[in-house]
Amino acid sequence: MASKAPVLGTSKTVSLDDAAFGADFHESLVHASVRAELAARRQGTHATKTRGKVRGGGAKPWRQKGTGRARQGSIRAPQWTGGGIVFGPTPRSYTIKINRKERRAALRSALSVHAARETIAVFDPSGLMDEPKTKAAAELLDGWGQRRPVLVVLTEEQSRAALAFRNLERVSVLPAQDVGVADVIGAAAVLASQEALDALTARAASASARAKEEA
Repeated sequence: MASKAPVLGTSKTVSLDDAAFGADFHESLVHASVRAELAARRQGTHATKTRGKVRGGGAKPWRQKGTGRARQGSIRAPQWTGGGIVFGPTPRSYTIKINRKERRAALRSALSVHAARETIAVFDPSGLMDEPKTKAAAELLDGWGQRRPVLVVLTEEQSRAALAFRNLERVSVLPAQDVGVADVIGAAAVLASQEALDALTARAASASARAKEEA
């Protein structure tokens, strides 16, 4: 039986495609996808200088013997303030490979959780596109009554409506093509336009899943 999502501001509902919103939850796939997505967001540009890269320290700070102090070869040794760093971070890539089918299955799992919990809804962003007011967006979410954080999904053509949501606390807005598993599973509720919902459905539902539904 297909799940349904309410259309905010009306008494209507829309049917959710079972191929995208009726999957079982696969914790391992969701965990792997979230880990890969969060790792991909890291720039990996952190770097420190070893003693060979720190400026100065070419001469011994004092002679080897006779001073009563411990022998030192350079003021840029790791034990000196301003010296080089031992085993410090260097630029690297944090990319974790995950297959396309696994990513798609993880997205289905995340969307299906919201469908099962009835924490996904559809709205018409046309009014907010004409006049993107934060007050109107806040009233829309308050009328829905779902707890936050809320993920609002729009298409690129509806980007003007995103201006109404951007200043709301614990509300994030993303275009449908940029929504990841981490974004969906990290939100307490998902609000999408009909066009964005269709785009999410197309991304999540594989060809084999659609064929199974049609059969």
